[in-house]
Amino acid sequence: MRHVMAVLALSASLAAPAVWAADDPDASFYKQAAEAGIAEVSAGQQALQKADNQKVKDFGQKMVSDHTKANDELKQLAATKNVKLPTTPSVGEMGEKTKLDVLSGGAYDKSYIEGQIKDHEHVIALFRKEANSGQDPDARAWAKQSLPMLEEHLKMARQIAAENGYGRANGR
Repeated sequence: MRHVMAVLALSASLAAPAVWAADDPDASFYKQAAEAGIAEVSAGQQALQKADNQKVKDFGQKMVSDHTKANDELKQLAATKNVKLPTTPSVGEMGEKTKLDVLSGGAYDKSYIEGQIKDHEHVIALFRKEANSGQDPDARAWAKQSLPMLEEHLKMARQIAAENGYGRANGR
């Protein structure tokens, strides 16, 4: 019986990506990009409320503005591909936001900016991979078009970190 349950669980986990895949070979990229974008907007909104440092607040506003625009573009593109996008951040991204919920002041600012550096390093790698080797030409083009914005965000976050003595200024 345990063996049957294990096989069923494995089968279900292998079948789950098909829900997102639709007819597009790059549906996983769409899903991850959507989750990251939603998380950036949410975290930016939180930074507007909780940050002490004005540059951190300004950065949060930029995250809201830029990622809302990018999310809208992604929704339009995904709709043309019949790819269903998630409407919430990933569980890991929600966990990161929850950690920030309990912080305030300088501790919040430091943790938020360090998280933004880590998140943007990760998402830039995701977008570079898609831009270079994605199978869907439209997804490749959108990823390539989005990279300068993401790289600008990383540069800004690193600058804020360096100016304030935060540990991840150089991506450590």
